[in-house]
Amino acid sequence: MNLLKNIFSVIGAIVVFGLLFAYVKFDLGTKANKAAKLDPKAMALYMAMAENVLNTGDSAKAMIRRVKVDKDIPIEDVIESLNAVAEENNLLVVANSLMSGGKKGGKYIRIISYCNPHIAKKFINHSMAFIAFMPCRMGIVEDDNGDIWIYTMDLGLMIAGGHTLPPKLLKMAKSVETAMYSMMDKAAKGEF
Repeated sequence: MNLLKNIFSVIGAIVVFGLLFAYVKFDLGTKANKAAKLDPKAMALYMAMAENVLNTGDSAKAMIRRVKVDKDIPIEDVIESLNAVAEENNLLVVANSLMSGGKKGGKYIRIISYCNPHIAKKFINHSMAFIAFMPCRMGIVEDDNGDIWIYTMDLGLMIAGGHTLPPKLLKMAKSVETAMYSMMDKAAKGEF
């Protein structure tokens, strides 16, 4: 019985030592304090992103939202719908680039960029790093099966991946997210 007690004591001491070592080596206390200051949704977003990367091995797939366009919707209608819904939501078309026209030229690829200058200025005044997220882009891409997809960045991490945004900025960010996702969903169905 004494032998078993000694074994468990040694195992307990090793576990405690290991935890203390990890705490000091990896500065877990400071990191935990910093993580506690993030937006309440941040850790769930990062965990979902990490899970996606682990499952696919593709970090880009973990940071996007995509919607498949209905088969009977012409690309011209997709573009017209995106632009019409953008205009309804005060987003301006700031760039429209046809990268490949499809058919013999390869898969269809187009990138359309949208922005609300008023919102952009507010975010850049908050943090200049937000410039990297601007303008909001929509990619229209043909896959190997000839299906058309609309891609954009998943805006969740921009909105809730750090400290909680001030209420006015959060409202603006959510309005852009709602507009972008609405644009995608409506364009994929050919709705205006």
